[in-house]
Amino acid sequence: MKLDAKIPEGPLAEKWGRYRAACRLVSPANKKKMSIIVVGTGLAGSAAAASLAEMGYQIKAFCFQDSPRRAHSVAAQGGVNAAKNYQNDGDNAYRMFYDTLKGGDFRSREANVYRLAECSAQLIDQAVAQGVPFAREYGGYLANRSFGGVQVKRTFYARGQTGQQLLLGAYSALSRQVAQGQVQLFARHEMLELVTVDGQARGIIARNLDTGKLERHAAHAVVLATGGYGKIYYLSTLAMGCNGSAIWRAYKKGAGFAAPSWTQIHPTCLPQSGSYQSKLTLMSESLRNDGRIWVPIRAHDQRPPNEIPEAERDYYLERRYPAFGNLAPRDIASRAAKERIDAGFGIGPQKNAVYLDFAHAIQEYGEGAIRERYGNLFRMYEKITGRNAYREPMMISPAAHFSMGGLWVDYELMTSLPGLFAIGECNFSDHGANRLGANSLLQACVDGYFILPNTISNFLAGQLTAPAIGPSHEAFAAAEQSVALQLGRLLNIQGQRTAGSYHKALGALLYDKCGVLRSREGLQQAIKDISALRADFWQNLKVPGATETVNSELEKAGRVADYLELAELMCRDALAREESCGAHFREEYQTGDGEALRRDEAFQYVPVWSYQGPDTPPELVEEPLLFETVSPTVRNYR
Repeated sequence: MKLDAKIPEGPLAEKWGRYRAACRLVSPANKKKMSIIVVGTGLAGSAAAASLAEMGYQIKAFCFQDSPRRAHSVAAQGGVNAAKNYQNDGDNAYRMFYDTLKGGDFRSREANVYRLAECSAQLIDQAVAQGVPFAREYGGYLANRSFGGVQVKRTFYARGQTGQQLLLGAYSALSRQVAQGQVQLFARHEMLELVTVDGQARGIIARNLDTGKLERHAAHAVVLATGGYGKIYYLSTLAMGCNGSAIWRAYKKGAGFAAPSWTQIHPTCLPQSGSYQSKLTLMSESLRNDGRIWVPIRAHDQRPPNEIPEAERDYYLERRYPAFGNLAPRDIASRAAKERIDAGFGIGPQKNAVYLDFAHAIQEYGEGAIRERYGNLFRMYEKITGRNAYREPMMISPAAHFSMGGLWVDYELMTSLPGLFAIGECNFSDHGANRLGANSLLQACVDGYFILPNTISNFLAGQLTAPAIGPSHEAFAAAEQSVALQLGRLLNIQGQRTAGSYHKALGALLYDKCGVLRSREGLQQAIKDISALRADFWQNLKVPGATETVNSELEKAGRVADYLELAELMCRDALAREESCGAHFREEYQTGDGEALRRDEAFQYVPVWSYQGPDTPPELVEEPLLFETVSPTVRNYR
């Protein structure tokens, strides 16, 4: 596999403008003749489908939910970043670019990250025009707050439901195109295979989840907007239906998979309360603007939090990282919390949490101000835990949340497989080894609204004279047969264990061996254990029912089968990367005071894995990271 990032020439701030000025176009008359498949209708997918349809392309959009409004984008709570400098605190596109590059531990491309910052200002104008109800100050100006890893206020928010409001804006735009006949929307459909013809993506095989019927869909290009694979950890902040199957099927058809081990553990989630749980709940990072994180200064302290005096509390983030305090980046905050918990300072019934305390903020600003900023989050916390966070501190704990890794894409967001594009969380492009808070909504929107509509036209302009390929092509028949055989194989095992039990076992294994902390010995053992678990899966899985009907257990089984393969690739990637960077923390590679020890001389590259077959180890291909504008430094948030 050969990689070409296709980075435009010229100064960093001019690259995107030069690209748009020189890229090829498709005429309005020709756009009507070209079709694009968009898989996933979350924020990135809905934005892309609506934008491409508005341009004149014929769009087929697919989601496994009953409506695009149920996409997991609604769960992004705290806000979306943009370099508008409304607070007059020195913010600009370059500062946002540098914060993002540094936050990712200098493991992403300069050009992609700068473009993200550059396009951020446009997004706010777009969202306001759509009617997104961003919070405003008394005078009517849009309000901002801070998120982790920055020292300015650049996060725009709609209380604690920013993702939901942005998705409603994208959904409105999508619905308009559906009504005009430019978009065919296929709800309750799951992509089970990517179809390639002569090495180019030309369609998908999808399963109608209501009837079980397999369907063939052809197009000139395929766009994946299917989100991340963080649910591989089982207990995560992601919805139960979130999965990595679409990108995994693309990987097995030839698309490179970049940095699969770069997965983010979010520091601000509700702690696990029992073995019966199948999901954890995110509490927005925005709470760290006013909440202070602490543990008792005495290990195994059994006293209620309000009975522990100030002098006997350890505000460990403020102590260790005074420059950023409670707004240290997520990877650092999660490791610090785990270190305190593992050292015996954890709190709560299972001693697996730390406190997030708002007493100081309530005293300073008043309870009304805190209710206005975070009211829905406090209500959600009380509904789940039965505790009033206005009267006592919240209990929070780290949990799997986001995937920085994903399908490798070039500057045009096209994978190593021609004709296949990946946008939003399912690609690797912008965040490096650690994503800063409020950049996920930004990437999803920017990819869908502003970047893909320009870059996909550059590709499609070369397809105008390509031979027409429809669903009757032999490649579609072969792909459909392959899917049918896989479904039949899952159903015919008739063992004793559910897909959920395997998923739970895999998640526990990954949390232990490839979670916040990783080690050579642990990763080597994890690869062996995953292989054994996968072998048992194909011997003892129990899937009831049939294929020709609604069968949620069959859906789960297919996703867990993919997870059992992806998990091994994650551990291989983590094992091969003998350094600590961002969320990838190898215990063998840390400084004397416990911080990440990056090894730029050996690992300043993006690891891209190429599938070689079911019984052959994948090939590692390196994309060197070249820094022309900044020099990578040791991250310092002290």
